[in-house]
Amino acid sequence: MRETSGKKRTFRIKNISLAITTVLFLVLFGAGSVAYDNFFSFSTFFNLFNDNAYLMIASIGVTFVLLTGGIDISIASTIAFTCVFSAFLLRLGWTPLIVIPLVLLIGLAFGALMGYMIHYFKLQPFIVTLAGQFFMRGMCAVISTESIPISDEFYKTMALTKVTLLGGRIYFYVFIAIVVLLVSLFVLKFTRFGRTVYAVGGNEQSAILMGLPVARTKVAVYAISSFCAALAGVVFSFYTLAGYSLQNMGLELDAISSSVIGGTLLTGGVGNVIGTTVGVLIQGVIQTIVTYQNLNTWWTKVTIAALLCIFIVIQRVIAIRAEKAKGTAN
Repeated sequence: MRETSGKKRTFRIKNISLAITTVLFLVLFGAGSVAYDNFFSFSTFFNLFNDNAYLMIASIGVTFVLLTGGIDISIASTIAFTCVFSAFLLRLGWTPLIVIPLVLLIGLAFGALMGYMIHYFKLQPFIVTLAGQFFMRGMCAVISTESIPISDEFYKTMALTKVTLLGGRIYFYVFIAIVVLLVSLFVLKFTRFGRTVYAVGGNEQSAILMGLPVARTKVAVYAISSFCAALAGVVFSFYTLAGYSLQNMGLELDAISSSVIGGTLLTGGVGNVIGTTVGVLIQGVIQTIVTYQNLNTWWTKVTIAALLCIFIVIQRVIAIRAEKAKGTAN
């Protein structure tokens, strides 16, 4: 009976952040619905996905890294590089059938390289991914400092094709983000790799003693994060039909904030991609409210920064409660 009670208590502690995040989203969406005409609609709700599909993909990727206790601040530059390099190759006449797989492969390899350096050379993830950020942003400028328009027909089709549902419109590229969400949810919840990710974040030394493939897992999560950033870059190319070296400055903080607000602990071991997705939607609701109020867009950043601080405090409270619950159980 005591063991069952302990499991229930742990379950409540681990899910309180997700519950708070979900309630926060509902409160913000409800407040917008009360304050503004036509806010409460499927059109507004679907637009949260239309405008943030690329951020959702990038945030899901960085969640894998955060779950292991690491961090990746190179993703915004990887997105910008993907856009610029894709636009450059398309302008030269390359087909999207080659361009898209190529940029995804570059993202995957670049992330794996950073993960390899972090694990095998015992380097700080922040420093390595900071170097990666500078490298990718610099490569954007090497290719072009001017905005490169994309006129390829496939990209135009992906940018403009949409599905009408319940009075709202969902663009095709949103379904790419939904597939990424479903695949990531399956991987983290139902595969050995997913369980290893959580184990490494919970206690890396214990994971090593259990014989888990820690090295391979740490390299893989950075490869996944960078691959998702490259995929987010492809989706962002559909969204903007252009590549520019200064695109998405600071987006890595938006992605990390979405994950943390969604319940992922910065110390690793706790979190899920559903919470991350809700965190992205919260940012979208705040941006929509700021737009309705005709305020400076920086108010979105201010609000997200405040929420991030609040959720970090909540995480600390959760950690303390978890330690006390563990001590009581023992």
